Amino acid sequence: MPGTVPAAGIRCLALFDLDGTITRHDTLFPYVHGFLHRHPLHAPGVLRVIPAVVGFAVGSLDHGALKATFIRGTLGGCSRAQLDAWTARFVPRLLAHGLFADALSAIEQHRRSGDELVLMSASVDLYVPAIARALGFSQCICTAVRWDGDRLDGALASPNRRGPEKARCLEALRGRFPQMPIIAYGNAASDLEHLRRADRAVLVNGSVRARRSAAAAGIGTVTWR
Repeated sequence: MPGTVPAAGIRCLALFDLDGTITRHDTLFPYVHGFLHRHPLHAPGVLRVIPAVVGFAVGSLDHGALKATFIRGTLGGCSRAQLDAWTARFVPRLLAHGLFADALSAIEQHRRSGDELVLMSASVDLYVPAIARALGFSQCICTAVRWDGDRLDGALASPNRRGPEKARCLEALRGRFPQMPIIAYGNAASDLEHLRRADRAVLVNGSVRARRSAAAAGIGTVTWR
């Protein structure tokens, strides 16, 4: 049940969301914006995203479809070398200036306890695995994007790791590690679906509505800075 504290000395699975939980802001838009700033010939692709934004606003597209359209419109056709080079610049800058110090402390505490660290994010595998490696996570679950040979297609190659999909991933982890209690950290109302399934859950910097829902589910809330 959420809020249950595993007994001392028992190793846990510590699941951390990324955007808004470890990082101060969303990561996909800054990633794309930074790339376009350095490769302005790709910038007109932003215009192709406008119909998808309208579709999302009226409810005809979901988060995953909007994400795929955004990536295809802005980064589609880019080479692996181009994107790998940008990721190698983006991630260190994010780590230096874009993380909550309290999140880093929580990660380190779990590491010292010998817990299995899992980064689980709806953001994409263009850069999330690099963040996971840099922060010492042993496992990374994120949204995969499709490639056409050496060129980025941009469509999603996996389910969008959000809401019910995160809950499914948590249950898959429980099946792989049946003896390990799960502690999960998330920040958004959409994270409550998997937080409710953890043995202990923490809502980080949640909105008023998310905090109310968390309290009703017995999920603790914290403010990280």
